[in-house]
Amino acid sequence: MTLYIIVFIFGAIIGSFLNVCIYRMPKGLSIVRPSSSCPSCGNPIRFYDNIPIISYLFLGGRCRRCGAMISLKYPAVELLNAVLYMTVFQRFGAYFSWPVFVYFLFVSSLIVITFIDFQYQIIPDSITLPGIIIGLALGSTILPDPFNSTGLLGLKASLTGVALGGGLFYLIAVVGTAVFKKEAMGGGDIKMMAMVGGILGWKGVLLTTFFGSLFGSIVGIAIISIKGREWGSKIPFGPYLALGSLLSLFFGHKFLIWYLHAG
Repeated sequence: MTLYIIVFIFGAIIGSFLNVCIYRMPKGLSIVRPSSSCPSCGNPIRFYDNIPIISYLFLGGRCRRCGAMISLKYPAVELLNAVLYMTVFQRFGAYFSWPVFVYFLFVSSLIVITFIDFQYQIIPDSITLPGIIIGLALGSTILPDPFNSTGLLGLKASLTGVALGGGLFYLIAVVGTAVFKKEAMGGGDIKMMAMVGGILGWKGVLLTTFFGSLFGSIVGIAIISIKGREWGSKIPFGPYLALGSLLSLFFGHKFLIWYLHAG
């Protein structure tokens, strides 16, 4: 229990940094300097007002200086990252060491991608391009196969995952653009799936694509029905691919077992 508490606290602290990334990366600002400040009045946030989750609750979601409301998104990101870290630790912590920290980095990158893509409809290359290299390097050497609880992913599966993830979505982009006469798939989605493939392998790419398409379609249809958007309206796909990636990481092995027995 103590270890889970430590993991939760660590995840919440990293989640606070993720908020900085989400706010600054799309604007091309440094994620290191200056220190965090209130979005409304610009005054620096003191360290005792920047304790993840707790400070937000203690201050009632307001800036101590100007009293302006602070978005609920900030504690939500901290809590989400903390919960995902605990899930990673529960799933892999008892068997692996370094992979746990790699998956910490992976789920955090998915959170940043999700919130940035929802707001700006972009997926930063500064996340996906290093992610492809890191994913391929570590997927080939130390990462476990999410679909096999006793084996490593390996070079073949990781390399195939990168090629399939990037290639499949590049093909979708080319064919979709030719058919619909407009951009059907952003370059960020292509690079994101190459990164996912390096970390989860080709099976992870297929399952991520399935879940991402399923949830993306459900939400897209709901938005069209409720808000009256036209068919073909641009909807960010990155968040649904991120959700699919998490489901593949945590439950891929169970889904594969269910599928094989169901067949």
